[in-house]
Amino acid sequence: MSEPSTPNAIPADNGGEPGQKRRSYAAAVVYDLLGRGGALFGLAWLGLTALVAIFAPLLANSHPLLVRYADGGLAAPFVRYLSWTDYTLGALLLVLVAQLFIRGMSFPRRLACVVLPVAAVGIVTFAAVSPPRIQILSEPREMLAEGAYEWAVFAPIRYSPTDRQRDVTDRDPRYQSPHRAHVMGTDRHGQDVASRLIHGTRIALSIGFIATGISLVIGVSLGALMGYFSGWVDLLGMRLVEMFAAIPVLFLLITIVATYEERNIYLLMVVIGLFGWMGFAYFTRAEFLKMRQQEFVLAAIACGLPLRSILFRHMLPNALAPILVLTSFGVAGAILTESTLSFLGLGLIEEPSWGGMLEGAYSGADFYWWIGAFPGLAIFLTVFAYNLIGEALRDAIDPSTSHAAE
Repeated sequence: MSEPSTPNAIPADNGGEPGQKRRSYAAAVVYDLLGRGGALFGLAWLGLTALVAIFAPLLANSHPLLVRYADGGLAAPFVRYLSWTDYTLGALLLVLVAQLFIRGMSFPRRLACVVLPVAAVGIVTFAAVSPPRIQILSEPREMLAEGAYEWAVFAPIRYSPTDRQRDVTDRDPRYQSPHRAHVMGTDRHGQDVASRLIHGTRIALSIGFIATGISLVIGVSLGALMGYFSGWVDLLGMRLVEMFAAIPVLFLLITIVATYEERNIYLLMVVIGLFGWMGFAYFTRAEFLKMRQQEFVLAAIACGLPLRSILFRHMLPNALAPILVLTSFGVAGAILTESTLSFLGLGLIEEPSWGGMLEGAYSGADFYWWIGAFPGLAIFLTVFAYNLIGEALRDAIDPSTSHAAE
């Protein structure tokens, strides 16, 4: 007599042990993803870069983190120079840590509990926080030499990314190879390479995520409409996609960015995002074309649900698999595009950028290896990590691809 089957048990041929509770689809994908070495390396590297980006003012700063003045007063001078971005990233970290201790909450509510507080902090600090536009970065070193501080605690790297060490008179601070004071050397302006590399993580990650987010919204929305309605809507939408796909994006980006005298990170985000959505539209259209005649979609239509509910609440969750994979590759592509523009001298001007640092490695016929090696390695590892995660996510979502490769 056979034993009664246990409810919610994973069959043995599906990789589960008898009596083990069946995982949800999302949990199974995450479990499979974490079992792949490439994905673990990619996630570890991206986690490290994210923490470096959040704590950049604490890792590299010319202003002391904490001082005790000669008259006995305590102060944290670096706080005065924090921007609204610093406060927003700090709030994001606290909210994400808090989410680890919250159980039994649905994903939409969990997402709202992350987005709403962080957005509120961002809006308030954007309006209320105004750090000084002009900073005298040599002042802390001068005050320390004059004995104005009884003691001072500095960041591990005691230089801000734009600190050109103008107070140094006993040596030339430019093009110094790596040594004890500057572990990654200095560039042509005397700026610390390690400090610029740390603060450059914010540029790389923010452009990657926000530019890809813009592309994701445009591509998914247009692809969903084309796939669901088909007919003339699909015809017009595909012609639009083909028009944008025929544009040489890099040359267009160079033309647009070069016309603005004052370039900033927001311009790069918008430009890269507006011309990188075609892949999302292709994939979303294909998935919606497959699902539009399936029973759950026909049932939703028969129940009289509104169009937005049918498209984005019922059909889109079932089409997320290829979109998530493409998003991972899209972030890597956006980082490479920004690095290319900065390397050509069309990126950010004052703010540290990995691509801009690469451009500074050449001076006439001379090549300064440390200025090119460290940011080049950072770009390679970050793009490589996103590609590893994309490959592993694709195999986890669609095991047939990994089986076919074997």
